[in-house]
Amino acid sequence: MTTLTNLLDLDPAQLVAYCGELGEKPFRAKQLQRWIHQFGVADFTAMTDLAKSLRDKLATRAFVAAPAVISDHTSTDGTRKWLLDVGQGNAVETVFIPEETRGTLCISTQAGCAVNCRFCSTGKQGFSRNLTVGEIIGQLWMAEFELRKTKGVEPGPKGERQITNVVMMGMGEPLLNFEPTVTALKLMLDDNAYGLSRRRVTLSTSGVVPMIDKLAQECPVALAVSLHASSDALRDSLIPLNKKYPLVELMAACKRYLEYAPRDFITFEYCMLAGVNDTDDNARELIALVRSKGREVPCKFNLIPFNPFPESGLLRSDNARIKAFAQILMDAGIVTTIRKTRGDDIDAACGQLAGEVQDRTRVQERMQKMAEYKNKFGQDFGRIVEVSR
Repeated sequence: MTTLTNLLDLDPAQLVAYCGELGEKPFRAKQLQRWIHQFGVADFTAMTDLAKSLRDKLATRAFVAAPAVISDHTSTDGTRKWLLDVGQGNAVETVFIPEETRGTLCISTQAGCAVNCRFCSTGKQGFSRNLTVGEIIGQLWMAEFELRKTKGVEPGPKGERQITNVVMMGMGEPLLNFEPTVTALKLMLDDNAYGLSRRRVTLSTSGVVPMIDKLAQECPVALAVSLHASSDALRDSLIPLNKKYPLVELMAACKRYLEYAPRDFITFEYCMLAGVNDTDDNARELIALVRSKGREVPCKFNLIPFNPFPESGLLRSDNARIKAFAQILMDAGIVTTIRKTRGDDIDAACGQLAGEVQDRTRVQERMQKMAEYKNKFGQDFGRIVEVSR
């Protein structure tokens, strides 16, 4: 039996090569791309300007399919979240955030996440697997044409584009699934597919330094870095990856990236955690970090009110503290925004994308056991305590 090829898995160059294998000229790849990514067509018989012989070949060798939609919820603020089936008992989430002048889609790149940031609910469920190109770009393909269908907007370049911006900020660490993520990025940028500007596509990373350099060479888009701490000691406790790539290395990689980036600054994301990283001293340390002599990183800060979940043991900084923190950064001349919390009534807000990933590390089970032991032996059970001799 011939293994069918999902054409969503192929970037522009790969689709040209695939058409060549079928004995077709390169321009057929552009036609195919437009049908799939600009018109949202999955039925080869409907691709009317393709030769019938090519349509017949495709019908027996290829298909076009995004992950199946398990659920589709819309928040009171218009945020829309889809839960998508990626097989083997795993699901990922994709979130659309409508605003007055743009529509932003937040895309997942992995089922679960291995980075295990303390403030992120996805990491608490462990890591299952990397998504394929088709599963990544399929989120954009599905969402764009589902939104058009909902609003009665015609497919194709003449219809108003619903998704103007993409952020790789959903489930997973994009740079730990590098090749499929970059292939999907190339499709987003291609004029015969989605034609998005590099400035309108943002990849968010927790700081995989070698892959930041590789991204700069292969497909530089806007870069956001999940910083969340002003010192290595604090960041080690929040983002375990920092022990491998400490702040001095991360800042150097950010500075190198700016030579290739479509924007002249790096966005630093900073989740506001009450009593953990939100003091005036933390703000001043951040200023020193990005203004370190010889290692200055042009940047803006995006302060994110934490979305609490029980397993984290963390609380959200109150609004007054967040504003005071932001003011210190702004007084230093650093552009600073406070992210508006969107979609938290459907668990679509930042840090809440837990999906239904198989808990391979049995985190939930172990945390439940710990709660039982604390109830039995007292709240100090499991804590490291200093014993006087």
